[in-house]
Amino acid sequence: MRLAWLPTIAGAAVFGTVIRAAFFTPLEAKQGAAQKIFYVHVPAAWVAFLAFFLVAVASGVYLWLRDQRLDRFAESSAEVGVVFTTVVLITGPLWAKPIWGTYWAWWDVRLVSTLFLWFIYVSYIVLRGAIESPTLRARYSAVLGILGAFLIPFIHLSVYLFATMHPMPIVGKPSAPSLPNEMLVTLLISLASFTLLYFAFVRSRYNYAVERDAAAARTASDA
Repeated sequence: MRLAWLPTIAGAAVFGTVIRAAFFTPLEAKQGAAQKIFYVHVPAAWVAFLAFFLVAVASGVYLWLRDQRLDRFAESSAEVGVVFTTVVLITGPLWAKPIWGTYWAWWDVRLVSTLFLWFIYVSYIVLRGAIESPTLRARYSAVLGILGAFLIPFIHLSVYLFATMHPMPIVGKPSAPSLPNEMLVTLLISLASFTLLYFAFVRSRYNYAVERDAAAARTASDA
């Protein structure tokens, strides 16, 4: 993966988004300054779900084609997805405390299922580190990567199926989005910049995996 300029562009985009959200986007009438976390929390959740969905896609195609590049991409996307899910699990409670009066509620299905998703992909990473055989490592982790992705639609639908502190989606619903235009534009910019950051991270992690595997191959040939 080339695109050496991507990390710089992604970093600048995220920085600009934070500045816009903090200083040039109006306060929400009821939640006040605490609502600003929304512009990090929601895009981080979107990227986390995107990352794990792509893990499942790459893993499924890997099991079909046995192309090592797909395994590297799945590994890279899973690690980046864990980072963004961690951001979700940190910013969510920070936003919840001033609004709902508590950092965490174990009865909230969306909260708990998101935490469970984090554990699944941490387990994915641990599994990869525990298996020495590259073929078995790729195969077993691909299966786990596919199974874990089934939790994503459940998390999305949880606000419709269960009692939860989370509000219904405000973007992408049948009626018009309920965000004021200034907030909606900031959210869309944030979604785009975080997505760009995801691809920048995956690119860097993928390139590292290529160099690591090449070094391992050289070591094996010299033995």
